[in-house]
Amino acid sequence: MEIARDFYLNKLISRKHNGLIKIITGIRRCGKSYLLNTIFYRYLTENGVPEDHIIRFAFDSADDLYRIGESLTDMAMKKRKADPDKFMTYIRSQITDQEDYYLLLDEIQELECFEAVLNGYLRMTNIDVYVTGSNAKFLSSDIITEFAGRGDEIRMYPLNFAEFMSVFPGDRYEGLSQYMLYGGIPLVVLRDDPDDKTEILENLFSEIYIRDIINRNSIRNKRELEDLLNILSSAIGSLTNPEKLKNTFHTVKKSKITAMTIKKYLDCLEDSFLLESSLRYDIKGKSYIETPRKYYFTDMGLRNARINFRQFEQTHVMENVIYNELRMRGYHVDVGVVPLTQKGDDGKMNRKQLEVDFVCNLGSRRYYIQSAYAIPDEAKRIQEIRPLQKIHDSFKKIVITKDVIHAYYDNDGILTLGLYDFLLDPDALET
Repeated sequence: MEIARDFYLNKLISRKHNGLIKIITGIRRCGKSYLLNTIFYRYLTENGVPEDHIIRFAFDSADDLYRIGESLTDMAMKKRKADPDKFMTYIRSQITDQEDYYLLLDEIQELECFEAVLNGYLRMTNIDVYVTGSNAKFLSSDIITEFAGRGDEIRMYPLNFAEFMSVFPGDRYEGLSQYMLYGGIPLVVLRDDPDDKTEILENLFSEIYIRDIINRNSIRNKRELEDLLNILSSAIGSLTNPEKLKNTFHTVKKSKITAMTIKKYLDCLEDSFLLESSLRYDIKGKSYIETPRKYYFTDMGLRNARINFRQFEQTHVMENVIYNELRMRGYHVDVGVVPLTQKGDDGKMNRKQLEVDFVCNLGSRRYYIQSAYAIPDEAKRIQEIRPLQKIHDSFKKIVITKDVIHAYYDNDGILTLGLYDFLLDPDALET
């Protein structure tokens, strides 16, 4: 069974022959290779591109490396990357005329000096280049400098809920429960047995993600990294920082880990696309607050597997799902802070901060969004909308609730929207 990834396919199609390197990034096993080498490849052939003018090469494939005289085993043992001269010699042998060629390269970060190689292909007007990479360092400031504005990133995520429901046999209510529990990694979604899903998620964590992070970043203390993951898994959507996490380690684990080491681990987890952090934004002051931050998991199934499916707090899981959906749609997402000064019972003026779950920006659009698992009564509704009422600008204010409701606006112009409608309708925020 194939899962359509039309959202990303259309991004690739719209970028054809734009003179830039199309870079598909994202967590491993989210479907990047399948998108590039199967879905996009099929689109090209069905639209008249000859198969011998589409060159596919995967740098994590033993067979492909063999074509250029490289050995995957030898590269792993010697901790080196593929030889660029061997690769370029192979590509030259495949280009036999002046017609257009499509170069589809998988896991390009495993090629030595790939920046220079790709920049060289950009100078050839009959080559359109598409690559995948699983590490955020692939787009580090140094590499961006090398590309000099010639890279065009397409960030890919695991399946969102709409993609998940395209292959789920049940209704959307059962579907959301499964999605929140097992996530959207395609390999997991396509398995029927819950035990199989659990086993795959646990193996992905131990055999791919953690091992990859440790090897890539030369991390010596695996246990500390795993303990940090466990702490973050148990507190998704909670404000934290390296200093606070250090204190937790000292108190709970009796560890002497430093805040600097924790900061390094957090960066590594974000570089691998396992986690994303959301900065705090002072809405009235129009400025960022560097610390603390909130951390969200890119895939809920991976998060739940990390803690052996012990904790399933619907409120926090729903917040994480909304965050991922907003990011997949291309929004920059911050945590909103609304400073408030009010008179206390003692007559003195007190300062406090109200929180808006998400401040979402895309171009000239901005939305302020509250995630409310349930709004059983007016008191709860007043609590949820209070921070939004204190924002005095013209941007749209929205409350998303898991309650099954018809979307409506209140007297303050605040939209209340059902979670299912938000997740399944890409235009729901414009209701």
